[in-house]
Amino acid sequence: MNLEPGQSGPAAADRSDNGRRELIVVVGATGAFGRVIVRRLVGEGFGVVAVGRDADRLGSLVDEHGDAVDPCPTDIGADFSVAELRAAIAATGRADAEPTVRAIVHGPGSVVAGGIIDAPIDALTRSVDIKVGGLLRAVRAADPYLVDGSRIIAIAGHYGLEPSPYAASAGIANAALFSAVRQLSLAYGHRGVTAHTLAPGPSDTDRLHRVAADRAARDGTTTDAVLDAMRAESSIGRLTTPQQVAWAVSMLLAPEAAAMTGSTVMLDSGRRKGLP
Repeated sequence: MNLEPGQSGPAAADRSDNGRRELIVVVGATGAFGRVIVRRLVGEGFGVVAVGRDADRLGSLVDEHGDAVDPCPTDIGADFSVAELRAAIAATGRADAEPTVRAIVHGPGSVVAGGIIDAPIDALTRSVDIKVGGLLRAVRAADPYLVDGSRIIAIAGHYGLEPSPYAASAGIANAALFSAVRQLSLAYGHRGVTAHTLAPGPSDTDRLHRVAADRAARDGTTTDAVLDAMRAESSIGRLTTPQQVAWAVSMLLAPEAAAMTGSTVMLDSGRRKGLP
């Protein structure tokens, strides 16, 4: 049975490498990006360990994808998540074979807390702990199951490179994430494990529409006007989509992508004006 990207089926949980089940750990699996990424990976035959704080929302992923998805309800912003995630990965093994973590995809949302002058400091530090601390916790949990060819993929964002006066927490956390991924690429390179950052621009999600509505109310304009202004910042006049982010995750799983380790894949629809 041939599966197209984004489809699932009976073979979805059967992908293996030398008898070891290949897994993708997706942190933030119930978010706007996470759900689309999980759907694509399951369609490509991977098993997914879906990480999130809300057990009910994780359960809906299991309802959609069946035993291709193993839920891990935990808070990646807390140190206890290391043991809980490692146990969830181990539990997917069989009597005759341990699992292989083919990739960690780290994409939890960050707190939207206003600009650098007025954003609560605890919101800024919490964002860094979720984005950077969370990535390190996920990597340490999966470390025993990483193999030559495994990927560490972190979803950062455009605001980490070009700060916005409206999203200080995202900018600070994502800027730190770029450095963390670079350091992981150096630390894990000798094992054949590569690390990558994806940097989407503003993305067409329900969350962005809520942010646009809040900004419109503050500025005395309309949500559509705010969204149109965001689109105009792009050279192609578009917002990034979750499907495009899922495609990039899939692309990084190719063997050829190893040459990109430590690099940032820009998915900003042409927003960045300066040189890298």
